[in-house]
Amino acid sequence: MSISISALPEAQRGQCPAQYSFGTGFSDHMFTQAYDVGQGWHDAQIRPFENFSLSPAAAVLHYSQEIFEGLKAYRRRDGGINLFRPEANAARFNRSASRMVMPEVDEAFHVEAMKALVALDAAWVPGDDGSSLYIRPAMIATSPKLGLGAAGSYLHFVITNPAGPYYPEGFNPVSVYVSDECRRAVKGGVGEAKTGGNYAASLFVSEAVARQGYTQVLWLDAIEGRYVEEVGAMNICFVYDGQLIRTPELSGSILPGITRDSLLKLAPTLGYEVEEARLDIHQILDDIASGRITEVFGCGTAAVVSPVGRMAMAGREYDINGNETGPVAQRLFDELTGIQYGEREDPFGWIVPVN
Repeated sequence: MSISISALPEAQRGQCPAQYSFGTGFSDHMFTQAYDVGQGWHDAQIRPFENFSLSPAAAVLHYSQEIFEGLKAYRRRDGGINLFRPEANAARFNRSASRMVMPEVDEAFHVEAMKALVALDAAWVPGDDGSSLYIRPAMIATSPKLGLGAAGSYLHFVITNPAGPYYPEGFNPVSVYVSDECRRAVKGGVGEAKTGGNYAASLFVSEAVARQGYTQVLWLDAIEGRYVEEVGAMNICFVYDGQLIRTPELSGSILPGITRDSLLKLAPTLGYEVEEARLDIHQILDDIASGRITEVFGCGTAAVVSPVGRMAMAGREYDINGNETGPVAQRLFDELTGIQYGEREDPFGWIVPVN
């Protein structure tokens, strides 16, 4: 299948504005393709960014049959553009689609569509330090159907957004509140799928703790309320004695992060040990209090690495590394972003050049 391109005339195209932020303000074009049972995927096109027209009865609006992804395009110093592990995002997109009973996409075609879209809107890829073009693939159920069951028609689309650092305060430690009552996801549910309902369910607690001055929520498992899972929209890591990086093992309710996987592969090449395990929150807090845990950081596409300087649970607060960014988080951030921007060698073959 080929992609039809209906580009705006050069005179009508925009470019990356002087001021931009994550999640607001979108580039000139988008990719779309439709799916219908019996016909499969069809009508693949890159066209001007515009609103969709949906029936008020569209299944996505009533039964939340939808998925999404997130990755970035990075401007190199020579002016070229890199994608980072787009094939891994495409594979996870399909795993989410399968779990939500949605049609899978051709992964190679999905990556080529993103490359073509980014190449067309190359003027929107910022060149400032720490900036990137955020890429958001998504799929929604469009069948006008009020009745529980998998839809018969879907829309797969990709939009992009020039983005600066995820946190406006920069690469500084954030504060985290451990949710000891509400839960994000349960093993056997859809926690490992990247579907909007997981994130909507987190808003009740995240908005409440934000009013108390905390940046993120640390979620515990839904069965025992004891084992560490994710922090906000990221995976989380704990550094012991400046050497051992421990992260929760994938349980079926934890999203398998691309950044998480990348750091687990990168860290041993830098001399660090890594371990995936079930991590008891009470032991974690004891280890923070005793000083065995020297750093804590979240990791994900948007923030890359996000140091944690303060953690609270049940009314008690714990300071981590004097509320300063630690050397392990800093080095991992520098090394991974160096690969992404083409400043460091890429021994893993993660970079896919757009041009």
